Amino acid sequence: MPSTTSHSPEPGRPRLDSATAAVRLGVRQSLNECSDGAVVLVCVSGGADSMALAAATVFEAKPRSIRVHSITVDHGLQRGSDAVAQRTANALKRWGIEAHLERVQVVDAGGPEAAARQARYRAIDATAQRVGAELVLLGHTLDDQAETVLLGLARGSGAGSLKAMAPLNGRYARPLLGVRRQQTRDSCAARGIDVWDDPQNDDGSFARVRVRNLVLPVLEEQLGPGIAEALARTAEQAREDDDAFEQMIEEFIEEVCEPAEAGIAVEVSALAHNPAALRNRLIRYVAAAEFGVSLSRTHTLAIAALVTEWRGQGPIHVPGIVVSRSDGRLVFTAAEKAHSRSGT
Repeated sequence: MPSTTSHSPEPGRPRLDSATAAVRLGVRQSLNECSDGAVVLVCVSGGADSMALAAATVFEAKPRSIRVHSITVDHGLQRGSDAVAQRTANALKRWGIEAHLERVQVVDAGGPEAAARQARYRAIDATAQRVGAELVLLGHTLDDQAETVLLGLARGSGAGSLKAMAPLNGRYARPLLGVRRQQTRDSCAARGIDVWDDPQNDDGSFARVRVRNLVLPVLEEQLGPGIAEALARTAEQAREDDDAFEQMIEEFIEEVCEPAEAGIAVEVSALAHNPAALRNRLIRYVAAAEFGVSLSRTHTLAIAALVTEWRGQGPIHVPGIVVSRSDGRLVFTAAEKAHSRSGT
């Protein structure tokens, strides 16, 4: 395994290559979200994506006196991971970055990938809070975005899966969503930056790895080049549509909802007179906003049937919520309160 470079990310100021220019442009655009002199936190694993991101952040932050911190998380899931994390943090320190190394314990609940992700983000959030970071930079690339879209479609997640990862979500920014994975490797090679190749990136037991190494190459071969870029464009367009829908719903919901005993009520006529796409989104919005429940497609349609196929049927029971129709309204009630009222 190669060690992380011990020199500056700008050795001898080599001529600017196109890959590094693309990475820097993405970082520059993301840094526009924070003020001069702010603190930014870069998440760095030691791989090409995050190392290219860190090097570009150092370069772009300097003219604006932005202070760069980094976090490297050791999940302890692979032999020698502690040494990799330490070498990565040491290299970042030599670049002038305030490097933080966090070791986390991964509890395998919901699968190893999900557990590792949860542990990682807890460490990132805690470090960002501690250092006062205005912005947290993640190294997801255009290829990661394309893979996310395909995985979401395969799971039947609907339009929500198409929007994939947001360029900016709160203080989390993804500067490299317009940059190909190969470009980050080319940038590191051009700047003399050694990187760590995570063996899990070739482990076919992970669905994302199979999409990366098997599915996307077949699509490129059979349908022609540019599949990853097309999927990323689809995500961007879907996000624009979804943002517009969300704004419409937030404005509309105030007009059609009213408090109800132990819950909230929505006018049936308002739901009936809108297209199915908007009606179903309104139902999901109420469930999520009022009860913290993420409804499945099946549950959403069952509730919508109280509007579109009303024959006097009784309440619909979904996880955490009971929905009934009464006096021209759909009444959403927390399940525990509905059960206590019925004496069950």
